[in-house]
Amino acid sequence: MSDFGQIKSVGAFALMVMLLASAAARAQGNPYHVVEGWPTLPPDIKWGAVISVDVDAKGNVWAFHRAQPPILEFDASGKLLKSFGKDMFVQPHGMTIAPDGNVWVTDAQGKDGKGHQVFKFSPDGKELMRLGKAGVAGEGPDVFNGPTDVVDAPNGDIFISDGHDPMSNGRVVKFSKEGKFIKAWGKNGSGPGEFITPHAISMDGRGRIFVADRGNNRIQIFDQDGKFLDQWKQFGRPSGVYVDKKDTIYVADSQSNAKQNPGFKRGIYIGSAKDGKVAAMIPFVEPDPNANNNAGIEGITADTKGNVYGGQTTGMILHKYTKSAASD
Repeated sequence: MSDFGQIKSVGAFALMVMLLASAAARAQGNPYHVVEGWPTLPPDIKWGAVISVDVDAKGNVWAFHRAQPPILEFDASGKLLKSFGKDMFVQPHGMTIAPDGNVWVTDAQGKDGKGHQVFKFSPDGKELMRLGKAGVAGEGPDVFNGPTDVVDAPNGDIFISDGHDPMSNGRVVKFSKEGKFIKAWGKNGSGPGEFITPHAISMDGRGRIFVADRGNNRIQIFDQDGKFLDQWKQFGRPSGVYVDKKDTIYVADSQSNAKQNPGFKRGIYIGSAKDGKVAAMIPFVEPDPNANNNAGIEGITADTKGNVYGGQTTGMILHKYTKSAASD
């Protein structure tokens, strides 16, 4: 064989090894199965797009969906306990249950004098705080342009991901626990600390901020002053991100396909927030594999028993996933 032929063979083999290594890194097992019939809704409530979900300290599961009433609380068995928020929001988006049990939600669109705001409720549905100006989109310290999600620090500081429209501001806005503006960081773009649709936000045990930078197919990690620390692309195209108290990270990918983030599949990626390793993946079963849509899981959380909860927007359903007995 000629030297040129040997070089071609070595190059082809190296490329093959790289591709196999890349595929192996993403070919994670799925030790989970869906809990059928969970949860149950009364006849007078129908699912809308389930955009966000979280679990409180009691183990109750909260869902934020785009139908009335939009805020729902279930016990661990799936029984509906409470609902509120009727006719308050233009586009329900992010939900976080704070350590004190209060409920944060975001409204990501504006219409008819409503929207582009962030709300804090008591667990009983009493409004405690409202950030932003109703129906006003902007980038100032007291307005938002499509706020997508919110997370509380242990000291009560509030971090909000802002900029749902891919062409709008992409930033994280920080407030004190009293709702006083502290700072904001980020802008529209693809560099470190820049965002295209910062779609969700969470915090790990070290207090680091994890932002689902969906338009850039990555998670960005910051300290609480906005210093860029790292970016991870191994968790797919993130629509939702949740880090539990054990620093297990759950990432919902609702958009990856051959055109958007090729090589990744839609579903829930599960791994470590400490080192970024992906340990498992719950695949999303696409109703129409040929459709170029956003069907998939966007809302994501987990409880202390390791059960995973995924909310679907196009599918308009909330699923509970539990580990199979053989995987325990």
